[in-house]
Amino acid sequence: MVARTGPPSLSSCPRRTAGSSRGRTVYGRRRATVKAVIALALRGLTKGFDSKIAVFEVDLDVPAGSFFGLLGPNGAGKTTTLSMAVGLLRPDTGAAFVLGQDVWADPVEAKRRLGVLPDGVRLFDRLTGGELLAYTGLLRGMNPAEVDARARELLDVFDLVDAGRTLVVDYSAGMKKKIGLACALLHAPRLLVLDEPFEAVDPVAAALIRDILHRYVAGGGTVVFSSHVMELVEKLCSHVAIMSDGEIKTVGPLDEVRGGRSLEQVFVEVVGGRVATGHELSWL
Repeated sequence: MVARTGPPSLSSCPRRTAGSSRGRTVYGRRRATVKAVIALALRGLTKGFDSKIAVFEVDLDVPAGSFFGLLGPNGAGKTTTLSMAVGLLRPDTGAAFVLGQDVWADPVEAKRRLGVLPDGVRLFDRLTGGELLAYTGLLRGMNPAEVDARARELLDVFDLVDAGRTLVVDYSAGMKKKIGLACALLHAPRLLVLDEPFEAVDPVAAALIRDILHRYVAGGGTVVFSSHVMELVEKLCSHVAIMSDGEIKTVGPLDEVRGGRSLEQVFVEVVGGRVATGHELSWL
């Protein structure tokens, strides 16, 4: 990996704008002063698999206290980008910073500051929910008494107390998302990075997760989550970025990105989606 030296300067970070093309990056004018604290900063993240470039020179600033949605069609590079951002996948080039801490230069310190719900909810699932929380807390070096108290509260809030001695492997999809989010919150991070947290989740579990995330952001936390569901992003997010073909195509506050249109209209325009003409599948 070729990492850029030092954390990004909040007063001089270049910002990628819509219109960037592969091999050429268009930046906006630098601001003289920047008051906002950046919770997550990505600088030039690039990742290739064999001959395919999955993510190309991604630059992104996530303001602290925001509910940030990373949108994109399947295969856009969302999971690869978030995996590099949190230290799960090493980039070919570029760097990521969590609240100013370089994820790859000092991963232990960076990971103290964030909680992660990765794609596929990879968990130690031969444990009960309570045991998984206890194991997670001890891995993080937390005080056992504190882990026990927080685990009881999290199981209660996420409505998992009745699961009792049920192993996580036998949880429903919604329950797995909830216990995964509980593990991510256990150490009280200031940044949550969630990859498709609402996928395969029933409406009741989804409503509970939304409520908890709203409370987390209201308390000063920052949430970054990936999705391709426009309605969900419009309900939850204060800021969005649209990704396609491994690049960030547009980014900013939700209302600015929409520009008076629906997010779905903007999304289809940005990623170049097809519009049915009426002649397709005429034999049906």
